[in-house]
Amino acid sequence: MADLDRVLVLAGGMSPEHEVSVRSGRRVAESLRRLGLEVQIADVDASLLSSLADDPPQVVFPVLHGASGEDGAIREVMELSGVPYVGAPPQACRVAFAKPTAKALVAERGAEVARGVTLPKSAFHDLGAPALLERIVAALGSPLFVKPDQGGSAFGATPADSVEELSAALVSCFAYSDAALVEERLSGTEIAVGVLDTGEGPFALPPVEIVPDGGVYDYTARYTPGRTEFFCPARLAEETVRAATETALTAHRALGLRDFSRTDLIVDSGGRVRFLEVNVAPGMTETSTFPLAVAAAGLDFAVVCRDLAHRAMLRG
Repeated sequence: MADLDRVLVLAGGMSPEHEVSVRSGRRVAESLRRLGLEVQIADVDASLLSSLADDPPQVVFPVLHGASGEDGAIREVMELSGVPYVGAPPQACRVAFAKPTAKALVAERGAEVARGVTLPKSAFHDLGAPALLERIVAALGSPLFVKPDQGGSAFGATPADSVEELSAALVSCFAYSDAALVEERLSGTEIAVGVLDTGEGPFALPPVEIVPDGGVYDYTARYTPGRTEFFCPARLAEETVRAATETALTAHRALGLRDFSRTDLIVDSGGRVRFLEVNVAPGMTETSTFPLAVAAAGLDFAVVCRDLAHRAMLRG
């Protein structure tokens, strides 16, 4: 590993997930420094391109969440700059970031998904919101769950138990995206399954069971220590664990992801596993599930980050 000396961690960005990204980036940087690497942290601003040209790092480790960080844009910039980077290539990011598209591709590979519809804000304006809301409830039933067709950290994601609540949930959703994904609300145990590949092929990390104290895994529950209880490995039957990890691997491969990813799933009382969404830049904070799964697998988080950076450098 002596040939890996300098890493640039990109953190921050302009999305609502800025603060989460900063915390994730700080943890990755501190972990790499602990192993003796020279690490710089930079945000995405007008100075980035000139910095990459004047003093290019050996590898970039993007820890950017939300738009531009996960939609492939920053990866395109890295490609244009000729700088190696950790993570999935631009096209895979674009596909994974579009939740309805990712859901459809993963379902084609045999994974079970929630029934749902994706509609732009303009449809409710042009066709009449009341009539359209009634059609959605008639088709999907109740309860429902509304989330932006892009983005993460549960911004704009809201449960709805009635037509009135569905209307309010859509208003919240459209503050973060111009299109909404409305799905049947699945009940059961929420789990996150990380996938890691440091050179020997992708493998699934132990599933993390998520038990938020308020029953909803929203932004506060995700990033406030003590608001959510995590069990890793998840308290699931061995057969269910196999199904969950296979679904995460299916998503990783179907979407053309690289290095690492995190898939969110719901397991019902009968052990049935259903896909929710996939994340190409998992959170790396002290309350994030990916580092918890790395530890449960008996791996050192700092070594994993170094190995990912080293692999990206060799690939570049």
